[in-house]
Amino acid sequence: MQYEQLALLHLALIAPAPILGAYLLLRKKGTPRHRQLGKIYMLLMLLSAVISLFMPAHVGPQIVWHWGWIHLLSFWTLISIYLALKYVRAGDIRRHKLFMLGLYIGMMVAFAFTFSQGRLLGELIN
Repeated sequence: MQYEQLALLHLALIAPAPILGAYLLLRKKGTPRHRQLGKIYMLLMLLSAVISLFMPAHVGPQIVWHWGWIHLLSFWTLISIYLALKYVRAGDIRRHKLFMLGLYIGMMVAFAFTFSQGRLLGELIN
């Protein structure tokens, strides 16, 4: 796949995540609806993070292979998903909440960088 195709797929997957994540953070926890939407949210985050790892960094230096600083958030996403699932399955809801909050904050930081100069969405609006 070309960069533009990967970027569009990544954007399509991640687009609902800020709203869905906010809903999950603000609403009652542990309900069947929370669990169902949480699985959808985690899948969206997982797929978008994996896809982003195939997209070369276009802003700033490429540190390792074609990855740049922004890819650290992709790795953080993968680690956070794993640990959040591990902790919720173990019944450690406090740690689950911390990793889900960190996952959401990381996504919002990446979202903020999306509109910077040299990035695809930044170039589209400038």
